[in-house]
Amino acid sequence: MADEQFYIDKLVHRGIKPTATRLLILKEMFRGDETVSLPQLERLLPTVDKSTISRTLSVFLMNKLIHAVDDGSGSLKYNVCSDECDCGVDDEHTHFYCEHCHRTFCLKRIHVPVVELPDGFLMNSINYVIKGLCPECAEKEEGKRRGKI
Repeated sequence: MADEQFYIDKLVHRGIKPTATRLLILKEMFRGDETVSLPQLERLLPTVDKSTISRTLSVFLMNKLIHAVDDGSGSLKYNVCSDECDCGVDDEHTHFYCEHCHRTFCLKRIHVPVVELPDGFLMNSINYVIKGLCPECAEKEEGKRRGKI
């Protein structure tokens, strides 16, 4: 786990004042490539007011510290951006939604395919989600299949 200064530096790098609550929320959001939803954050941080979490996510989004993922589950998910990311179309990457455990992962090394739009269309963002089973759920499923044979 990173030390306190790591999280402070992440906030300062994006021009966000590092308050105790923002640090707490940011620490909880660090899950590697796995995303986190607002309801998850509310459960994980029961001592933090729901509206404070929501406002903090808005500040993080506005300052491009995090990006939002619409994985089709009905709840936006969030992931912390790298320091180099400016959340532009060139930074868009593929997301993977596990249909079994309902977790969503950022596949940051897999950029979204380039799409040539017809004249007059202006692209602001891309949402590219692949659905299936994550490695953990796929392994469990394979174990069940082997057990039946």
